[in-house]
Amino acid sequence: MNRRVVHTRGGPPADALTVVQDPEPAPPERGQVLIRTTAFPVHPGDLQAVEAYPGTAATPLPVGVEATGVVEAIGPGTHVAPGVALGGRATVFPQPGAWSQWIVADADVVVAVPEELSDEVAAQMLVNPLTTVMLRREAEEHLALGYDGVLVQTAAGSSVGRLLTGVSQAHNLALVNVVRSGSGAAELRRRFPAVPVVATERPGWTDEVRAAADGRPVSVALDPIGGKLTESLLALLAPGGKLVGYGQIAEEPISVHASTLLHKSLTLRGKNIGRWLSEASAERRASDVAAAKLIALTLKDQFDVAATYGLDELRAAVEHAVRPGKVGTVLVRPW
Repeated sequence: MNRRVVHTRGGPPADALTVVQDPEPAPPERGQVLIRTTAFPVHPGDLQAVEAYPGTAATPLPVGVEATGVVEAIGPGTHVAPGVALGGRATVFPQPGAWSQWIVADADVVVAVPEELSDEVAAQMLVNPLTTVMLRREAEEHLALGYDGVLVQTAAGSSVGRLLTGVSQAHNLALVNVVRSGSGAAELRRRFPAVPVVATERPGWTDEVRAAADGRPVSVALDPIGGKLTESLLALLAPGGKLVGYGQIAEEPISVHASTLLHKSLTLRGKNIGRWLSEASAERRASDVAAAKLIALTLKDQFDVAATYGLDELRAAVEHAVRPGKVGTVLVRPW
């Protein structure tokens, strides 16, 4: 038996998602690895893909891209990554249909889990750390970063935001964190006392960001929110600055007059972790995965779990994942 999560239409994920039961998968073929899933995360991007799906699908569509579990079988003649072995733990990404009790994955997306990591961290070991690696690379492409330039990130209390803060500290990148509320700012100061943090609920928060920058140029802003916040971030950027959007939390569109970009020679760029596999070379992917595992090992205390649910509690898990003020990632254990 293989219970897995699917959908046939778009709309609110709590309503659109359902659990179906299939036979257990056949033994893996050459180039494949069979994994018995122990946990998978509910990422915002997973839910956005379901909500945005147009029309109705003729056959059920799989859900999820990341999961962790135990290697149960390896296809004959299959080359696997270092550390991947029968009976060992592994995390997969990007793996369509990862929200499933059993996964037959292409060997090149299967990554061994270090012994030091719990299943809770292993289930989050790739998507968020790889996003962090991607965003750090984007930021450091700006010549001012690492010199006098300052990096600003919004949604800094999110899972990715906390990892990016830890990585920025490790690499001596000047950073100002931006969150929504005063309580969120207080929690982030507790975790990272040396990093300034500003709450957007306070009037004049952009002036606080400038004060925290202490006369240095705000060279790069990283933002998963979009919408009206984009205007404020572009106003903060120094001439030649860059704003990188990597999410779509806000429902309203980004509305920016061309003059805003032209007069200061600003760059507005979008990044999507879903394109990582197709855009990165094999060498870059291997390097990025190694960096992601290192992030998981050195910052494992930042991989908060908001709650853990069973597969029969899927609706509650999905509703929790989009709850305002949630701290950490919602996990599902499918058995």
